[in-house]
Amino acid sequence: MNTLFFKYAIEIERTRSITKAAENLYMAQPNLSKAIKELEDTIGFSIFERNSKGAIPTRKGLEFLVYARNILEEMERINRLTEAENQERQNFSISMPRGSYIAAGFTRFAGELDFEKEININVQETNALCTINNVIDNKFNLGIIRYQAMYENYYLDYLSDKHLKHDQIWEFEYLALMSKKHPLALDDELQFCRLKSYIEIIHGDTVVPYLNAAELRYPSPEAIPKKRIYLYERCNQFDLLSGLPSTYMWVSPIPGNLLKRYDLIQRKCDIPNNRYKDVLVYQKGYTFTALDRKFIDRLSESRNEVSLKRYT
Repeated sequence: MNTLFFKYAIEIERTRSITKAAENLYMAQPNLSKAIKELEDTIGFSIFERNSKGAIPTRKGLEFLVYARNILEEMERINRLTEAENQERQNFSISMPRGSYIAAGFTRFAGELDFEKEININVQETNALCTINNVIDNKFNLGIIRYQAMYENYYLDYLSDKHLKHDQIWEFEYLALMSKKHPLALDDELQFCRLKSYIEIIHGDTVVPYLNAAELRYPSPEAIPKKRIYLYERCNQFDLLSGLPSTYMWVSPIPGNLLKRYDLIQRKCDIPNNRYKDVLVYQKGYTFTALDRKFIDRLSESRNEVSLKRYT
């Protein structure tokens, strides 16, 4: 039985709403509903009654929630013992995509480490499948994967096959990132067809589980740009964009300080199937450490700051 589901149930009891609980837990409402259904199937009775008033605990559900809360409190005491034993070393590991708001959240998190104590931080930027394998192989405790929403079923099936848990962090539209000197920089909302004559910068290791096609983003082979620069490191993409004004790149919303530093702009575009998701993945039964929770908090702050900005 996954005790993380206990936390989910307690949050639903507190908010009396699956939707509100999902927001507080930074996960998608369908995923939370599925987790609670799995928990109810495991224990053999309904924890909540869903009606017009929200999610109300049943009689047995109230009794279960008492036990669940006690179990989580005992587990927290155990975690405190473990953390006290290792209090001189700060351990954290994550495999993640090349996303600037994620990097900004990590930088904020790293800045709050106790520099008087030992620090053992392990970070890798890579594609979704590599991240999933990193978590499966215990190379990293946490992973963040990014995928196009239209391929979500492939990823969720793959995570299920690998017995990994997942919580949604953010769903967003990709934006076209380019120099302020780009010929299309003054277009408030870009037309996809106008980008084809310019050079696309793209990360060269994007793959989707169960699919072998190399070109997945575009609606047809004719729509694929003929001019491309493939990158495998995030750090040099901004120099290329600012130094070669005829280039552009598809990105999650970028923090304003990076746009200012490299003299870049980001623009909405009418590209089809332009919904993407960032999802936190971890092994079933994994218990978040205090540093894990702090990172998630700082990541959420970074996401919220970026999401409130105007894109043009």
